[in-house]
Amino acid sequence: MLSDSLAQVTAEIVECFACPRLVAWREQVAVEKRLSFQDEPYWGRPVPGFGDPAARLLVVGLAPAAHGGNRTGRVFTGDRSGDWVYAALHRAGYANQPTSVHRDDGLRLSGAYVSAAVRCAPPANKPTPAERDTCRPYLEREMALLTDLRVIVALGHFGFDVLCRLLGLRPKPRFGHGVEVSLPGGRWMICSYHPSQQNTFTGTLTVEMFDQVFARARELAGRP
Repeated sequence: MLSDSLAQVTAEIVECFACPRLVAWREQVAVEKRLSFQDEPYWGRPVPGFGDPAARLLVVGLAPAAHGGNRTGRVFTGDRSGDWVYAALHRAGYANQPTSVHRDDGLRLSGAYVSAAVRCAPPANKPTPAERDTCRPYLEREMALLTDLRVIVALGHFGFDVLCRLLGLRPKPRFGHGVEVSLPGGRWMICSYHPSQQNTFTGTLTVEMFDQVFARARELAGRP
């Protein structure tokens, strides 16, 4: 590809039909809906990244939630995990508001970009290895286009594994909350437990732990 842009990547993502299982599931969910959202239109398509093209911080999650991003059309929006992500970004000074309920709710990011390893909601929240690898070039292109990028926060083991493959990290560093990995070019990756309800309801991940990750990211990324 001779030229590329975040707008081009976004356009290709939302029109992607590469993985039949994911296409079938995202569309099924968009028709059947959750009872509490039965009167809302569902996005029902792949979900692109979101944020500031001049981002120094990139946050990478697993995939859109079936009734979150797959409903709202914006990554980490309209679900409990997204509540944690954008509230933390707001406290760290990257977001203009602490909530994210819909893609037209006025949320803006400054210095940060949020993305995912897989762009369609997967059944049982578990993409297959083939789906993971098919989707990876989208994240690779986004990272190449974020030319001011300094720090990547990997939310959860799945996103961490995808990033390690994409970055060619051998041997693969161990995953652990707060683990920092030095990358070529003076960049860094910071690991965090995923803000899933499984982690937040059990106290495996607390607000203080999450804030420490983004405070450290802000420190490593510096200010433009």
